[in-house]
Amino acid sequence: MSKNLVIVESPAKAKTINKYLGKDYKVLASYGHVRDLVPKEGAVDPEHGFAMKYTTIDKNAKHVDTIAKAMKQADALYLATDPDREGEAISWHLYELLKEKGALKDKPVYRVVFHEITPRAIREAMEHPRELSTPLINAQQARRALDYLVGFNLSPLLWKKIATGLSAGRVQSPALRMIVEREEEIEKFISREYWTVEADLARNGEAFPGRLHTLDGQRVKQFDIDNGERAREVEHQLARAAGMALSKSHIDAGEGESPVQSPGTVQVTQVEKKQRRRNPAAPFTTSTLQQEAARKLGFTANRTMRVAQQLYEGIDIGGGVTGLITYMRTDSVNLSQEAVADLRDTIAKRYGEDRLPKAPQVYRTKSKNAQEAHEAIRPTGAFRLPEEVRGKLSDDQFRLYELIWKRAVACQMIPALINTVAVDLACGEGNSFRATGSTIAEPGFMAVYLEGTDDRKPDVGSSERILPPLKEGDKVALERIKPEQHFTEPPPRYTEASLVRALEEYGIGRPSTYAAIISTLQQRKYVELDGKRFRPTDIGRVVNRFLTDHFDRYVDYDFTARLEDDLDAVSRGERDWVPLLEEFWQPFKDKVDEKATISREEVMQSRDLGTDPKTGKPVSVRVGRFGPFVQLGTKDDEEKPRFAGLRPGQSMDKITLEEALELFKLPRDMGETPEGEPMQVNIGRFGPYVRFGNKFVSIKDDDPYTISRERCLELVEEKKRIERERTIRDFEGSDIRILKGRYGPYITNGKKNARIPKDREPESLGLEECEELIAKAPERKGRRRTGGTGRKRSTKA
Repeated sequence: MSKNLVIVESPAKAKTINKYLGKDYKVLASYGHVRDLVPKEGAVDPEHGFAMKYTTIDKNAKHVDTIAKAMKQADALYLATDPDREGEAISWHLYELLKEKGALKDKPVYRVVFHEITPRAIREAMEHPRELSTPLINAQQARRALDYLVGFNLSPLLWKKIATGLSAGRVQSPALRMIVEREEEIEKFISREYWTVEADLARNGEAFPGRLHTLDGQRVKQFDIDNGERAREVEHQLARAAGMALSKSHIDAGEGESPVQSPGTVQVTQVEKKQRRRNPAAPFTTSTLQQEAARKLGFTANRTMRVAQQLYEGIDIGGGVTGLITYMRTDSVNLSQEAVADLRDTIAKRYGEDRLPKAPQVYRTKSKNAQEAHEAIRPTGAFRLPEEVRGKLSDDQFRLYELIWKRAVACQMIPALINTVAVDLACGEGNSFRATGSTIAEPGFMAVYLEGTDDRKPDVGSSERILPPLKEGDKVALERIKPEQHFTEPPPRYTEASLVRALEEYGIGRPSTYAAIISTLQQRKYVELDGKRFRPTDIGRVVNRFLTDHFDRYVDYDFTARLEDDLDAVSRGERDWVPLLEEFWQPFKDKVDEKATISREEVMQSRDLGTDPKTGKPVSVRVGRFGPFVQLGTKDDEEKPRFAGLRPGQSMDKITLEEALELFKLPRDMGETPEGEPMQVNIGRFGPYVRFGNKFVSIKDDDPYTISRERCLELVEEKKRIERERTIRDFEGSDIRILKGRYGPYITNGKKNARIPKDREPESLGLEECEELIAKAPERKGRRRTGGTGRKRSTKA
C-alpha cells in the first residue's frame, strides 16, 4: 500500500512522476476535468447566490472511481494538477468529489505545483506543499458561470432569430467582431496611387540604390508624386540637373518604360554614421509562443499547444522520460535564478564568454495579473541542445523545442550592434537622393535567434545592405533614374499570429484560451481560412451584426477587457466573485428579455439586388435557417417566391443581380436517357445530382450549371453499371431486389432491408419468400434532418 496518493492530469505525466517519486507514492491521472456544470438550464442559479450545479463528466467517472478507491487505502492526498486557474479548479472539483464519496475522512490534503517535470522540480514541489487557493477557484467558477450565462441565454436567441446550431460566447463574439470589422475595413478601402523615384548609383564600380529624398527643397512625402505625368516631370528635372543625356524618344515617351539614359553625376553632401543596439526578445509566454510558431513554423495555435504539452509532459530521450520545457500556459517572462545560470553556462560553453553580458538580462511582465512566481516557457535544461535530442523527437516536437531553446538562450546573450550609414547625394539645387546601408558589427544574440524571421541562415548579416566607402564631396555616377508606380493596400486580414496579438493587446480572453477561441469560430463556420488568413462567412457576419446591433455592450472590446481584469482581481483575492456576477447578470438579463420580442425579419440581414427582367419580380439575398440564399419574388405575390442557395465562394455581401439570376437556372432538364427516363440536374441537401427516372447519381467534379447532357449520360451509365454489378437478382414488376452489400448480400425494396437466412443461397430465393422477409424486417431508422450540411446540428451553447 502506498502511503501517499498523487493526482496529476495526464497518464503520461503520471507515469513519469511515479518513477521520480518512488515506492512510497502512487501517481494517478484525473484525465483532465472531472466535473462540470450540468448541461441544461438552471446549472447556474442567479436567484440563490449563483449556486452552481455540477455533475461528474461521464467519460472521466471511471477515473474518479479509481482515485477514490486508491484514496481509501492512502494516508495523504497530493493534488498536483497544472499550475494555473484551470488546474486549481480540477484539484478542487476532485477534492469535492472525494469528500462526497467519503474517501478523504480526516486525511491530510496538499496542493503542490511544479512548472517543469524534472526530478529536482518535483522534489522541491513535494517539499513545499500549500492549501488549495480559494481565490483561484472562485475566479475559475466566476469565469465558468459567466460563460454559461452568456451562452445559455444568447445562443437560444440566435436559434430563434437566425438559425439553429449557432452560439454566442463571452470572448468568442468580440473576436468574431474583430475579424468582421477588418473585412469591412478592407471592403471600404479606396486605393491611392503614388510614385517613388529610385536611382541606380555607382562609385568605383560598386553599385548601390538610392531613393529621392528631397525635391525643390522639400522632403518628399508619400503622395507628393501621385501620377505618371508628374513622375516623368520629376525624372526629367533630375536628369537635367545630373547632366544626363536624354534621347528625344525618352523626352516624348510620357508614361511608360524609360529608354536607356546616359549616366550623369551626383555629389555626396552628407554622410551620417550611427551604431544602434538591438536587444534580444524576452523568453516566450503562451501568447508570444503561439504567434512566433505561427510565423516561423506555420503552426496553428492548437497545434502549438498540443506539441508544447508533449514536450512539457516528457519524452524519453535516453535514460527515461523527462520534461523538455517548462509549463506552456503562462503570461510571465520571468526566469528563475537556476534557469539563468543554466542558460549563461550553455552560452559560455557554446558561443564563448564574450557573448555573455556582465549581468543577467532581467525581463518584467507588463500584465498586471502575471504571476511572477511562474516562469516563462524555457527548456528545462539548456544543455540539451536541439540537435542532440533531434533523433528522439518527432519533426513537430523538434521544431518547437528548437524554437523555445533558441529564444531562451538568445534572451541571455549580449545585444547585437549594428552600424548604419545614411548618405545624401545632391542632384541639382534643392534635390537629393538618400542611400542607406547597415552592417552588423557584433551579432550578439542574433547569432542564435532573430524574432519573426528565419534564423537558420548561417550568415546573420547576409541580408544587410553595404554601401561603398563614401565621404562628403565625392562624385557618384547616376546611371539611371527609375520612377516606380505603387498603390496603397488595405490592411491585411488577420492570421492566427496577428489575431492572437490583437486579442492580447485588447485584453480579450487570456493566452490559455486563444486556441479555443479560434477553434470555436472555425467550428461554428463563422470564419474560414483563406490563404492562412481569416475571412468571415456570411453566417458569421449575420451573427456579428445581430450582436453588435442588439448586444453592443457585450461585444465591446473595452467592456470585455474590463471584465477579464475583474476576473483577474478575483484570482488575486481583491474582489468577491458573487457581487461581480450580480453586476453583470441583471443588466444582461434585462437586455435578453427585451430583445426576445423583436421579430426575425428585424434580425435577418437582407439585400435587394434589383429586378428580374423576365418576370419583373424583385430579387434579394438573405440568410435563412440553413444558410444564405437568393429569393425571386416576395411572400405577398400570388405565386410563392422561388429560392436558390448560394454557390461555394459566393458571398451575400458581394453577389450581383446577374449572378443571383444564374442560380435560378436549376433544375435543368437534360432530356431522356436511352431507356426513356427523364433526366434532370439539380442541387439537393447533399449536393448537386443528376436525377434519372426515380433514381439519383451525385455530381462530384462537374458544375451543375454547366454540365453537358453527354456528361450526365456518362454519370448515369456508370451508376447503372455499378448497380448491375451489385445486383444478384431482380424481380420483374416488383421493387424487391437482392443486392451485394458491404456486409454481404441482402434484400431490399428501397424502404426496408432484410437479411438473408444463413442456410440459404441468395440466388435461390423467390419473390414470395423475399416479400415475407421484408415484411418481418425492422423499419429503417430515419435520417436526421441536417439542413443540408450532412452534419448533426449542435444544441450546445
